[in-house]
Amino acid sequence: MNETTPTTARFLLAAALLALAAGCGDTGTVPEAGSLIPRAGVAGLAESGDHEDHEEDAATHEEHDDDHEDHADEEEAAGPIRLTPEQVQAAAITVTAAGPATIRERLPLYGVIAPNAERVREITPRFPGVIRSVSKRPGDPVRQGETLATVESNESLQTYALPAPLSGVVTARSANPGEQTGERVLFTVADLSTVWVEVALFPRDRSRVRVGQSVRVRSGETGQAAEGKVVYVAPFGSPSNQTLSARVLLDNADGRWVPGLYVTVDVTLAESEVPVAVRNEALQILDERTVVFAEGPEGFQPLPVQTGRSDGEATEIVKGLKPGDRYVAGNSFILKAELGKGEAEHEH
Repeated sequence: MNETTPTTARFLLAAALLALAAGCGDTGTVPEAGSLIPRAGVAGLAESGDHEDHEEDAATHEEHDDDHEDHADEEEAAGPIRLTPEQVQAAAITVTAAGPATIRERLPLYGVIAPNAERVREITPRFPGVIRSVSKRPGDPVRQGETLATVESNESLQTYALPAPLSGVVTARSANPGEQTGERVLFTVADLSTVWVEVALFPRDRSRVRVGQSVRVRSGETGQAAEGKVVYVAPFGSPSNQTLSARVLLDNADGRWVPGLYVTVDVTLAESEVPVAVRNEALQILDERTVVFAEGPEGFQPLPVQTGRSDGEATEIVKGLKPGDRYVAGNSFILKAELGKGEAEHEH
């Protein structure tokens, strides 16, 4: 048996190492760490990650469902707005019943209040003379037959009275004690229990305005409104401003309509009867929907409605209210603000 010398042993060990290196490949590269993991193991990790993602998605969906339920609970919890009778009175909230109304097609025009010229009188002396006394000043009310001044005639030297020819108010005075009367106008008295509204009418609207039509007069300054009638339409226009004039007779027994006041004049062109209508101020916009606050046994609730024809006072309700349903006609914006305050509290 041949003995293996140390030199021979070293040679054999070196040869074995070279053979091992050749078996691993000619590139001499080290396998990547990822290749050390079996494919089954990689698939297992992927499946494990997908499983975790699915669990996260399920948790997210459950969270969204919980949020939706919370919102539903909040909306359900909001319920109607409950106010005590004292709160309703303090907020000046008015409630009325929905019912039939007349919707009017109107032509908006502009005008100015003027005295009724048929009820204005100028007072002149019967005989020239000296004014001995004056009892009325501009703005004073007078009754028909009441003495405005006394005059001593230059010819007879007799004193006579100047009476008011009609009841009304003194609008002008040009008389003082000791003055000669001459032939001038001493007083102007106007009966303002009725007034005229002088209306500017454009030629394109001339054919739409006729004597006898109903008119609604409104003041933008005071907010007051009244009904009148067209009593005159001019047969010719003004060359200076290319307009015609129309005249409206307006009752003024309470003295609300002061001459010189500018007003808006809505001439009624057509009328339509509708079965259900509400006042315009009752309508509110809530979540991009038109609503009316209806009164129920538990409080006030916003009720979505579908509207139809409308004018300056009322709006037809096509769907959402029945005749007799009670709704908030005045100061409904207070309930809208109260509802918004409640939603803000829920968000916090």
